[in-house]
Amino acid sequence: MATITRIQPRALVRASGGPRYAVALAVDALGTGLLRPFLLLYGVTVLRLSAPVTGTAMTAGIVTGLVCMPAVGRWLDRGARSTVVAASMLVRALGVALLLATPAGHVWLFAMAALFLGIGNQAWPAAHAALVATVAHGRERDTALAGARALRNAALGAGALLATVCLAGGATALRALAAVTALAYLAAAALAWSVHVHAHPAKAAAAKERDDQPAPRMRTLLAANVIYVFCLNVPEIALPLVLVTRFHASPVWPAAIFVANTVLVVTLQIPVTALLSRRLSRRTVLSLAGVVIAASYLGFLAAGSLEHGWATPAVAAVSVVCAIGEIIYAGSATALVAALAPDHVLGRALARFQLSTGFGLAVSPAVITALAPHGPAALWGGLAAATLISASAVATETDRGTRLGGRRRRARAGS
Repeated sequence: MATITRIQPRALVRASGGPRYAVALAVDALGTGLLRPFLLLYGVTVLRLSAPVTGTAMTAGIVTGLVCMPAVGRWLDRGARSTVVAASMLVRALGVALLLATPAGHVWLFAMAALFLGIGNQAWPAAHAALVATVAHGRERDTALAGARALRNAALGAGALLATVCLAGGATALRALAAVTALAYLAAAALAWSVHVHAHPAKAAAAKERDDQPAPRMRTLLAANVIYVFCLNVPEIALPLVLVTRFHASPVWPAAIFVANTVLVVTLQIPVTALLSRRLSRRTVLSLAGVVIAASYLGFLAAGSLEHGWATPAVAAVSVVCAIGEIIYAGSATALVAALAPDHVLGRALARFQLSTGFGLAVSPAVITALAPHGPAALWGGLAAATLISASAVATETDRGTRLGGRRRRARAGS
């Protein structure tokens, strides 16, 4: 299949799973944007739980949701694709239904709802990547994954914006948003299931018999990914913490940075991914992402040394560099894993990658908030050093265990 050298919307939609699947992604992300950013507020406002209890239940749900990933990987390796995507959406619909049925003050039902939401949120990325890897190949796959991320971020932002407008209605509005979210998940699940995308286990089994080398463990790549994903929480956690508590800036600044980050991802994810994929290997691009992200951390450190009148605008400017690093990272990481893994273990490889991503997202808030009180050098210097080490490890890692099964894939995909 030809690589998308010029971004053609129809070809991009086809490589991403088709029009119905694109609509399913948009509807699912729109529903997620309506509730996910305000789930903590729902627990505190509607269910009258304390903030620490609500946050603990949400964290437990996210972490416990990671436990399901090995099973999801095995399910994918049996050939399921659109069915797993639809199941991840249905599980989230069940979580929202439990949320709506939870009486005020009942923390255990809220925790169960958070668990189902966590399972769906963790299972979806691996299932989606496996589906795209089945319908698209080579560099076309990279662009398709980037397109899906841009579409999802746009819909998430639209949902969050709509929910923000509706929040003036208080607890009643939050319940209404939850109900709409559940309906969105159900509609998205039906659309995703109707695509009927499956892999061919027989071909995968034949590929397994030809592969004398074991499947790649990618330990270095997965460990580095835990550090890389910290960049995803910088606009939501690190920058608001620094701007509001240290520089005493208006909350408008963190909000504006978050919106700008979303706009950059939506507008640049596809062209940046397509541009770099034509010139560099995925591993080189991923290493470059680490360098750019680390440079942004050092930029935040330098911005913090300026006078307060200049520090806040400087942080906002450096956040653009961080967003570019995030875009480069997101456009290469999943694609590299999909290219390295032989067909018969693609699901398990993507599941392990999602485990590392989920773990990084789970621990990064605690790490960031623990480093921040020790000063900018500890926070930004520590993150920059860890990211540079990770980028170096990714660049120097060899793709052992993929010589026979991976040679064919790299020749086809240019990993």
